[in-house]
Order: sequence, then structure tokens, then C-alpha cells
Amino acid sequence: MFNKVLIANRGEIALRVIVACKELGIKTVAVHSEADRDSLHVRYADDDVCIGPALSRQSYLNISSIIAAAEISGADAIHPGYGFLSENAHFAEIVGECRLTFIGPSPQAIRLMGDKAVARDTAKKAGVPIIPGSDGPVRTLDDAGGVARDIGYPVILKASAGGGGRGMRICWDEEDLGKAFETARSEAERAFGVADVYLEKYLERPRHIEIQVFGDSRGRVVSLGERECSIQRRHQKLIEESPSPAIDEAMRKKMGEAAVRLCQSVNYVNAGTIEFLYQDGEFYFMEMNTRIQVEHPVTEEVTGIDLVKEQILVAAGDPLSVPPGDLRLRGHAMEFRINAEDPVTFAPNPGKIREFHPPGGPGVRVDSHVYRDYVVPPHYDSLIAKLIVTGKTRPDTIARGKRALEQFVIEGVKTSIPLHRAIIEDPRFLKGDLSTRFMETFER
Repeated sequence: MFNKVLIANRGEIALRVIVACKELGIKTVAVHSEADRDSLHVRYADDDVCIGPALSRQSYLNISSIIAAAEISGADAIHPGYGFLSENAHFAEIVGECRLTFIGPSPQAIRLMGDKAVARDTAKKAGVPIIPGSDGPVRTLDDAGGVARDIGYPVILKASAGGGGRGMRICWDEEDLGKAFETARSEAERAFGVADVYLEKYLERPRHIEIQVFGDSRGRVVSLGERECSIQRRHQKLIEESPSPAIDEAMRKKMGEAAVRLCQSVNYVNAGTIEFLYQDGEFYFMEMNTRIQVEHPVTEEVTGIDLVKEQILVAAGDPLSVPPGDLRLRGHAMEFRINAEDPVTFAPNPGKIREFHPPGGPGVRVDSHVYRDYVVPPHYDSLIAKLIVTGKTRPDTIARGKRALEQFVIEGVKTSIPLHRAIIEDPRFLKGDLSTRFMETFER
């Protein structure tokens, strides 16, 4: 087992890793930028190292500073969290070359599944259904136009090297494609350093369903059920739940088997997520995230498995603790991402938190790194808390979510809490009638 783990991240996920390490008896090192000097993860870690100024590229994306922090603090493993360097194969390689353990998949798996076009081809070879589209990146507008004519409009352009909606453009006809092609390539290059884009058929009302997978170094891979992530704005998730109201036991097994098959084809080890689009009873591979997800708590709540602890144990060489046989999900769980942003315009709203009173009671969990008088910095993602609620049934969970959102008091910055309260009152949400286009027609 590790003696000391460095967390190469910030905010609530850094704190979440510290909690898991403490329960395993492992010491922790928090790295932080100058802007995060007063963050809770810095206070709760056994050791801390400042790795640079506020800007991410000078701190949380600065590989040499993070490795130096690990060496001077005596860490023997690094947990990357999510975002930042978590899916950077070069970082994972350097960690290994420095005789440290990367708590995540191998650099080879990250590289193979991190390139969206390559991952799509890998899924196809593994017999996982894929959306009709280009075989790899499209280099010219003429190439893109030819693929679009073959599969039919609408189509969607996606960045090969990344996600989060960057480099993504929906094209309803040839004119749209002509306007969007170079824009998508330029945006992809700015965001990920690679201009490659690929093209897929655009499904007009799909659900976003993802399967949590986990592999160990003994070659065992398991599926831990699905998460419904259809409530999103500009490809950024707002609410996640498990199980999905659209997936029955037979479909869950089918999707889980496909996800496991894909992971086995690349010898995948540690936590990962296979993301699918689901429409009209069919599912299609979209991409893989080779890391822990923001929404991992909903899977923890319905499976009883601590995914972050499992990451650490598997990285240390232990076998998966998940018992053999089909996993049964228990009850229902839902996560609301609480962002420091205007709930109407979605503009980030950093600043000082004057009051912070999270809800409690049965079936309520809050993962957060903020507190009263904490100053939300303007330099990073606006996520400040995750509210996770559980119940025996989906209606029970929604009722608990309503109560918890009403009791969640954050003053000093605007938050997405009013938006969440409105969404869970929507008749379509209550019925489970969801798609990735839900927010386009949502009326408050």
C-alpha cells in the first residue's frame, strides 16, 4: 500500500481523495496555486506544496512543478482527480518514469481512448455499436461533405482530442457544414492543441447514458451500472441520476457487457466511464473518459462501493473488491451540480461566500470544498458543491432533492440552486421524459 498520495487537483475532488486516503490510513499531499492557499483540501491534507500562480497552466497543468512537489514531499503515488491532467497520457508516463504510481489507467489506454476518433474505431473493432460517421478525422471540408452526404444530415463535428463541447458543431445542412468546419478545427486546436475533428450522424433526441466501469491488474473488468446524464447545457452536465428511468435490467446488462468488452480490448485498469447515446431502444458508443467522473457519487450511493478507495487499492495492485455475479442497484440516487454562476445567464459569479449552510438529514450528501467566508476564485471551473440525494424510488429521491435544495443556503455568490429547483418541478423531468435537448425547451 502507498505511504503518501499527492493529489494533483483542487476543490471538492481533491478533498474527496483526501477523505478516501484518510480512511485507508494513507498520508496525503495537497498541491495548490496561490489562489487556492485557503482551500479546504490544503487544510485537511497532511502536507501541502504551492506549485505556482493562479493560472492553471502555471500551476495545476504544470507537470514539472507537480512532480517536484511529489519528490520533495516524499509521495509515492499521484491521484489526478478529474479535469486538468487526469487524461494526459504524457503526464501519466512521466509519473511512471519518476518511479511514482499513477492512480489511473496506463498511458497507453489513456492515449488510445483519449483520442475520440481512435476510440470510436476501437469500439467498432470490439463489436460495440457506434454512430454512423467518418473513419477517423476529416482533414478537409470536401472530405467532411462527402461523409455527410453518405450518412445524411444532420451531422455533428467533434474534436478528436477532447470533449466538454469544445470543437463541437451541429450542422443541419451543407451550408452549416461549410460555416462550421474551420471554426470547429480552430476551437479544437485552441482547446486541445490538435485541430483534428471527426464527423458523426447527429441524433436529434437522444439520452446520454454512461456506464461506470472498473478494471484491475488481474484482467478483471466489471460494469457498475449506468448513470443518466441527459440534463445538460452546451454539453455540460447539470443533473445526473442512477439508475436511468429509461433502462431496464435487460438493457443494463447489454450495455454493461458492451462496455466491459471495450475495456477488455484495451487491457483497461482502474476507473473509467463509457458514454453512450441512447435513442429508440438502441445505444451507440460516444466516447470514454479515462478517469473518475464528477458524478461518481450517484454510482457509489446505489452500489455501496467507494470508487475512490477502489481506485487507490487497484493502483496498489489489489484485486477488485466487487463480488462476482450481476450487480443489483439499490434504490435511486441523483446529483445536482451547484455552480457559482447566474442561474439565468449562466455567467460565472466568483466572489466571497457570506453564508454557507448545506442541507442534511437522511439520504442527503454534500461534497464541497467551500465554507463561510471562502472566496470563489475566478480562475477555475465554477463548481462549488455537489448535492447527492438518495431514496428507495425515483419519486422518493426527487422529493428529497426538492427538500434539500430548499434548505441549501449559499449567500454572497449567485448559484445554480434556483435552476435545479425549477428543473425538478418540470412535468417532463418528473415523468423521466429526458433527452440531451431538454434544456433547449425548458421554461422556468
